[in-house]
Amino acid sequence: MTRVRIRQHVNPLSYKYHQPLIIPDWEQIYDKLDQPLHLDIGSARGKFLLQMAPLYPNINFLGVEIREPLVIEANNQRDDLGVSNLHFLFCNINLSITSLFGSLPPGILKWVTIQFPDPWFKQSHKKRRVVQPILVNAIAQYLSDDGLIFLQSDVKEIALQMGNHFLANTCFEKHKPPSQFELIDNPFLIQTEREIATLNKSQPIYRLLLQKKVVQCNTSQ
Repeated sequence: MTRVRIRQHVNPLSYKYHQPLIIPDWEQIYDKLDQPLHLDIGSARGKFLLQMAPLYPNINFLGVEIREPLVIEANNQRDDLGVSNLHFLFCNINLSITSLFGSLPPGILKWVTIQFPDPWFKQSHKKRRVVQPILVNAIAQYLSDDGLIFLQSDVKEIALQMGNHFLANTCFEKHKPPSQFELIDNPFLIQTEREIATLNKSQPIYRLLLQKKVVQCNTSQ
């Protein structure tokens, strides 16, 4: 298969990515729609979920990605592998999160992963970063009571910002260990391509695992 060359960064605020989300017929996507769902935000070429889905046949996997050619490529690979509990969706998540979650069965969201998102270092570009309060609030509303959020980045500033956005919401607290970025290993069995490359260069990765704080959770934030 020819590897598609894609721009590494696209501006999520541009008009091109403000089109309404086309919601698929989930009953046509997943063989067992009532299974718990793992949402991977910024799935890129989908290598992480393409390996995860066969390991967890009792969980459905959904990767959302803003670069449409990568979504097409990933779904083609899924079809080649014959994986029935996995789908990739072209989506600007901060604009489409409510309509996306609203189209799924309530409480079905079990795991959310956001791994090595675009850093957008310039001060004027920070509003382009994927983890924003609107995203955190939506996840708080739709995450199951036993749901987990896994964040990781090789840029400490980005990891801090992601963690701070989630911890500013009353619905989330650190899982284990209690101190920020003491999570040494990825809690999942599969590593992303960026994760492997970073570890091979002996560079640090900043990780945080969060859980839902059900008693104090106020989803109206």
